[in-house]
Amino acid sequence: MAADWQSQIRANPLAPKIQVDALHKGFGALPVIGGVSFAIGDGEFVAIVGPSGCGKSTLMNTIAGFEKPDSGEVRIDGAPMAGPSPRGIVISQHGSVFPWLTVQQNLMFGLNGARHETDPSERAALADHYAAMVGLKGFEAHYPHELSGGMLKRVELARAFIVKPEILYLDEPFSALDALMNLRMRNELMRILEEERHTVLLITHDVDEAIYMADRILVLSPRPTTIQASFEVNLPHPRRLASPEAQDLRDALLKELGL
Repeated sequence: MAADWQSQIRANPLAPKIQVDALHKGFGALPVIGGVSFAIGDGEFVAIVGPSGCGKSTLMNTIAGFEKPDSGEVRIDGAPMAGPSPRGIVISQHGSVFPWLTVQQNLMFGLNGARHETDPSERAALADHYAAMVGLKGFEAHYPHELSGGMLKRVELARAFIVKPEILYLDEPFSALDALMNLRMRNELMRILEEERHTVLLITHDVDEAIYMADRILVLSPRPTTIQASFEVNLPHPRRLASPEAQDLRDALLKELGL
């Protein structure tokens, strides 16, 4: 079962990057978040699963600074979260690629005003590097309407990674993709995370997706949501979801979710 965040920090050898303490959030008379506390270590990949309508996305938006909590606090590196920050990037299921810009221009957009990349040729070279990193070499001059759904999601990943965020907030980022492309994008994300260090918080309804990628999985209760259970995922990458260990974890997660 989930422990309080102080106990999680003591048990986690990684320094806490994100600290959520007694978070409450509601909309009018509807309570959504009912007192959530947990910590995420620097460089840790944590997935959050829960029943439909329990408040997963509201929790993500509050942690990322887009919603103000009614009470409680979110701290990043020990400092209170006052609002959205360029230190964290959100990738959601809805997509955020600009249709009037090419792949290269979409990637360069995030670098506008970046002090370390002021030269246009340097920004273009960096954009091309990240396009190649996500498998889009040769498509730099293409517009979004010329790309498949999976390729558009690759553009989003590249645009997030190019600004080198400390934290990736992933809100069911691959849920709109077909099963095969979903698996490919999971593999793509894990490959990039092997090359670059980021702290990741994933919201997902897919238990298998959480097992496949996360270091730790938190299970939310029905609304008003709290942390119902916490599971360490001590399986080496690349993970085989058909392994007995993964199946046992899947069964335990589904039991917590009432299935």
